[in-house]
Amino acid sequence: MSKLLFWYDGQLLQGNSLELALNDPGLLYGATVFTTLRVYHQSLEHPLTNWTAHGDRLYSSLQTFGWQLPDWERVRQGAENLLASYPVLRITLFPDGREWITGRGLPANLAERQQQGITAWLGDAPEFIRSLPGHKTGNYLPAWLALQKAQQLGATEAILVDESGNWVETSTGNLWGYQQGSWWTPPLAAGILPGVARSQIINWLNDHQPVQEEVWDRELVRNFEAIAYTNSVVEVIPIHTVITTTTPLTYNSQHGSLEFLRSLYKAENYSRFFH
Repeated sequence: MSKLLFWYDGQLLQGNSLELALNDPGLLYGATVFTTLRVYHQSLEHPLTNWTAHGDRLYSSLQTFGWQLPDWERVRQGAENLLASYPVLRITLFPDGREWITGRGLPANLAERQQQGITAWLGDAPEFIRSLPGHKTGNYLPAWLALQKAQQLGATEAILVDESGNWVETSTGNLWGYQQGSWWTPPLAAGILPGVARSQIINWLNDHQPVQEEVWDRELVRNFEAIAYTNSVVEVIPIHTVITTTTPLTYNSQHGSLEFLRSLYKAENYSRFFH
């Protein structure tokens, strides 16, 4: 196995393991916060990389938890050291201010998923409800378990629900649905992660058409013409089938509205929108 580049506590390292103290709360309890970002054109300044928004979300979680702030210049230095090697960076912060940055490639079949869509599985069980859903913490076990179950059933993603059975988000992203000329997404109050891509898309859509932030109950989800999920790495992924405990739900993964949602990521649009 080839050794990977990573950044930890102010140092650029190469290897496949990281040494942590046995009593490190990040190891014992998943006491970390993280963000995963896609670096466009190897630049943290690129508008779609949205470096500032990722940092702001990390800062908000650190403030909420009362944790020590990192050396932000060192965090950026670590990211700059890795972006030439990896298009995707995961920035993890520990309660005492240490930073840990790793990199990876884009999914091999990303273009196919973006164009053809995927099958998702509805993880409507209490063990799949994320803890502290408004924050991206190292304790991501419920979402990870849901994703493993979905993959065992032949699906690519899992859709998580709240205690009332309302759809809230996928195991890795935010949900979008289209009907009656509008895009719909669950509100932050429903208990979802404030996704960076979600915020970008809401701002983009609000300049062109209304975005409805409403709870996704069983009736609403059956009326959507198209649905998709988004995150900062994969952009927009349509969902054509949702496996449920009863009858599967099907949606149009080639719906024209999806192309408009994807259009944010076209250079002629994002450059105008973000500047």
